[in-house]
Amino acid sequence: MKTQITELLGIRYPIIQGGMQWVGRAELASAVSNAGGLGMLTGLTQPTPEALALEIARCRQMTDKPFGVNMTIFPTISPPPYAEYIEAIIDGGVMIVETAGNKAIEYMPRLKEAGIKIIHKCVAVRHAMAAERLGVDAISIDGFECAGHPGEEDIPGLVLIPAAVRQLSIPVIASGGIADGRGMAAALALGAQGVNMGTRFVCTQEAPVHLNIKQALVNANERDTRLIFRTLRNTARVFKNSISDEVVGIEHRPGGCEFGDIRPLVAGARGKAALEAGDVDGGIVTAGMVIGLIDDIPTCSALLERMVTECREQLSRAQSCFD
Repeated sequence: MKTQITELLGIRYPIIQGGMQWVGRAELASAVSNAGGLGMLTGLTQPTPEALALEIARCRQMTDKPFGVNMTIFPTISPPPYAEYIEAIIDGGVMIVETAGNKAIEYMPRLKEAGIKIIHKCVAVRHAMAAERLGVDAISIDGFECAGHPGEEDIPGLVLIPAAVRQLSIPVIASGGIADGRGMAAALALGAQGVNMGTRFVCTQEAPVHLNIKQALVNANERDTRLIFRTLRNTARVFKNSISDEVVGIEHRPGGCEFGDIRPLVAGARGKAALEAGDVDGGIVTAGMVIGLIDDIPTCSALLERMVTECREQLSRAQSCFD
């Protein structure tokens, strides 16, 4: 395939593995890159910049294809040493970075100075336009269907993708609700130059996640996600399990909810342990509505080849309407 994204990133297929906390490690990122897409290490999955440097080196031993690093940068009371993570990326020779968060702007000049291509993830067209003015190379636009944080405006991809394409001159990557070649064909028809997938890649053989978690997602349908942190205006879409049910219940108690009321339930360490142990109800499991479209656990190579074949078939079928 040839799109502006394949040309920009030097990849065979315009399919990007999104940055996912605890999941975006060398095993998965290298498998996606070797399959012709763009694998993505999640920077803050690594506990220190030094650990990220080692993970970059480990990934480079597993693939000679391009891969990137995701850096989500939000203002927090006790922020990690973001500048040191950025330097670890630069020193590691990574040439593609996916940024997210409003504080990422502070580090974009350093990344551009190093010649790194920047993909910025947004949930609103106005944010994407601001990022374009700052000089990013591509926008990954996240529809309301997505896993993780979809923002507070609830705009689904069918509207958000063409709205972004209409306003931007840089390539747009469609993110959220895509799991197969039909979704990729739709994204291309809406004007996107590539697709970003997270939940779909969790359900692959190479994802460093316990099989119990993968199978639970495969067995689920499109109604099996929940929106948590809604009352705190920090909405996140996650898998429907006993923990997310309890969080939503606390949020809707009379008198409201503060983050401290749910902190023990949503702790990152608890979610990480659940993913590793296969305890489906052990913690928060991030997942998008696209679980309703996932029926198997293939290798990354088999998934990408199947997607490209399906995409070609669907675009050809649509074109036949005019023959």
